[in-house]
Amino acid sequence: MAAHPAPNTATNSETHGVDLAYSRCKDLGMRLSRQRRMVLELLWDERDHLSARDIFERLNAKGRNIGHTSVYQNLEALQSAGVIECLDRANGRLYGYRSDPHSHITCLDSGAIQDLDVELPAELLDQIEKQTGYRIENYTLNLSGRRLKP
Repeated sequence: MAAHPAPNTATNSETHGVDLAYSRCKDLGMRLSRQRRMVLELLWDERDHLSARDIFERLNAKGRNIGHTSVYQNLEALQSAGVIECLDRANGRLYGYRSDPHSHITCLDSGAIQDLDVELPAELLDQIEKQTGYRIENYTLNLSGRRLKP
């Protein structure tokens, strides 16, 4: 079988911060308006999965005057360009600062989402390839569970 994708450890999104996102925007020909910078800075500062409403409220609570429409438009543009991630959930879309392939675990009690960098064993990937007839080039896992009690 072919070589499998390498696991993600410390990602470029994490190690280079928001400056990498700015560079990516510039490389894609995206204008870095004041509002777009505010949205990106908040996502990198929070390092969480936030709704557009959360982002709007947090920016305005910090005295950063920005409208609902501007938040939504910037999030959609950044997500469409692959600068940030977007998770579609039953209760709406959540946006995160990472855009690299990675996995998530969702707490069934609180709904909190945590990013995961995991590597599946090569034997399991080989088994999946044999069963499906597809060569695995990339993967993400979406896990759910409850925190273990100490």
